[in-house]
Amino acid sequence: MAYKSSDDVADLQGFFADLVRCETRLYNTLNDGLREAHGIVTSQFEFLRFLREHPGSRVADLAAEFAIGAGATSKGVDRLEKRGWIIRQSNPADRRSSLLALTDEGAQLLGAAETTFTARLKELVEGALDPSATADAARALRRLRATLEHDQIGTPTG
Repeated sequence: MAYKSSDDVADLQGFFADLVRCETRLYNTLNDGLREAHGIVTSQFEFLRFLREHPGSRVADLAAEFAIGAGATSKGVDRLEKRGWIIRQSNPADRRSSLLALTDEGAQLLGAAETTFTARLKELVEGALDPSATADAARALRRLRATLEHDQIGTPTG
């Protein structure tokens, strides 16, 4: 193993700090905009978007995608169902689980929220980064995420 200088460690710790703080600030401001314009929060938006792109998903599929516990995911799904944005359908392959689907109301909400979300995200990112920097960052994060997911790093145990 190669020796790492204190500068290398500081750079890596700085990378982590910047990554986390950027994610938090982006998440918070997108959350505020979605709540104000549509009465939903970012986690609900992301659940709805995932279900649109993956119809027939189960709670376990959502939990795996977002690397969160099944209990928290189930509570989030309960809230979406209570608001009439998704429905649970019986799973013919496994009676112990349900398949999740967007309702028409959920799809309409998602469409409107997606416009708000995308416009604000574009404003925030394009105000700070040029397109090539954005593309480079996206590639780097996609690769890091793929590695972490492949190696099942950071997957909740419960």
